[in-house]
Amino acid sequence: MRLLTIHPILAPALLTALLSLASAPRLCAQSNLQAAPHEKRHEERRQIEQVEEKWRQAILHADAAALDSVLDEDYVGITAAGILRTKEQTLDAFRSGKLHITSLELSDRKLRFYGKTALITGRAEASGTSPEGEMSGNYRYTQVYIFTAKSGWKLASFEINRIREPKERREHDNETIGYLWRD
Repeated sequence: MRLLTIHPILAPALLTALLSLASAPRLCAQSNLQAAPHEKRHEERRQIEQVEEKWRQAILHADAAALDSVLDEDYVGITAAGILRTKEQTLDAFRSGKLHITSLELSDRKLRFYGKTALITGRAEASGTSPEGEMSGNYRYTQVYIFTAKSGWKLASFEINRIREPKERREHDNETIGYLWRD
């Protein structure tokens, strides 16, 4: 039997190569474990985007049944006028026709996850009528989605604020300053 002799200079390089080959399956397994959460987040993002689009379509078509399916039981909405609405109040506003959205385009969306909660901030261009009167313009909005094993992703909270034009901002700031400094 003939033994293989290795030159002393090559021995460390060969040992390193053999060790890296031995650890390759472990590294691949770790890589797969790291990829799994990323793939899961991607799937959750897709699910939330589907729920948000279902919400948008339900609003545009005043479809209270579809809206009911995406809103959490504890849902609360805050209108651009600062009025709080429960799930039932929101559904009633669409059923009665008091709230009618004729256009709703969403943009500048940012989605972040916090455990089983997701937060979306974005911009909306909307028009329609509400109990407060005619509405149209550009708005910033925040949506909070929660996940439960029983019902999946549901919209738990929504808030919208009108983006004021520069002239409107100055008038609003002057009103606010006057209000804050009144006796």
